Amino acid sequence: MGTVGQTYKNGALRVSIRGGLVLLATAALASGCARPAATDVPRQRPLQAPPAPAAELQADKTLIRAARLRAEQTRGALARRWGLKRVPLTAPPAPVTKPRITTRDGFEVDGHEEKGLPPVFTTIPTDQKIVFLTVDDGAEKDPAFLRMTSELRIPYTAFLSDYLIKDDYGYFRKMRDRGVALDNHTLHHPYLPGLSYARQKREICGMQDVIEKQYGKRPALFRPPYGNYNEDTLRAARSCGIRYAPIWNEEVFADHWEYREWDRRIRPGDIVLSHFRGRADGKSTMTDMVRRFLDKVTAEGYAVARLEDYL
Repeated sequence: MGTVGQTYKNGALRVSIRGGLVLLATAALASGCARPAATDVPRQRPLQAPPAPAAELQADKTLIRAARLRAEQTRGALARRWGLKRVPLTAPPAPVTKPRITTRDGFEVDGHEEKGLPPVFTTIPTDQKIVFLTVDDGAEKDPAFLRMTSELRIPYTAFLSDYLIKDDYGYFRKMRDRGVALDNHTLHHPYLPGLSYARQKREICGMQDVIEKQYGKRPALFRPPYGNYNEDTLRAARSCGIRYAPIWNEEVFADHWEYREWDRRIRPGDIVLSHFRGRADGKSTMTDMVRRFLDKVTAEGYAVARLEDYL
């Protein structure tokens, strides 16, 4: 059985009146029988709202432009407040038809697709200049990170391990209430290929139970710790209700980036890894990490999209 590992990680109302025939009966005075006489009622045209005056239409357009300008000004002020060099770009609407997700070449286990195992991938297939931010583990619980991502409307996905979040489940409940997807990163963050199938299943299914109990929903996404897995890992994940196993193509820290590709370039659809880390692990904060991430992707013309919208 092979093991797969990674090389790095830390309108208007319309009314219609139908024309018809009004039948008038005339009484038969002598014979006792009646002969109906029909009178045609002219067909009336459907009622329509009168066209809006040109001045009213122009006023509406002016109001819309003013609202957009205020929104841009607010977003610009927030970007400056959080120390960004540029205003983050807005992601396009989520696709109506989701892309087909398959395992990246070289990341398969034996019989991966034939056995219906969750696909392992580093990039979402798209031509749009979007990337996806993911945050792992759960050690640092920085309120400023919640404020920054909420105010700037930056979507991200969290992959959580219970041993790091159980001292403050409430922090991640606030995250969930802001629309963040909370996904599975095992109970204790072990090196999964070194465990038996049964122990791997306990780590993955156990974390499914924790997230469902604390946050009301069992995840469909699972990220193996360190990006390492084997066939047992994916079999266990599937048995626990996991449908996808996204890993990453770049990793961002507060002071640098690391890349999977040889040319050290971001590509459309790339999944970016980061961690819940703060001053306890160095001199930087989570907001420093988000700032470095946004400055680079925005400068290169990328917007940040929500991973779950493409799955």
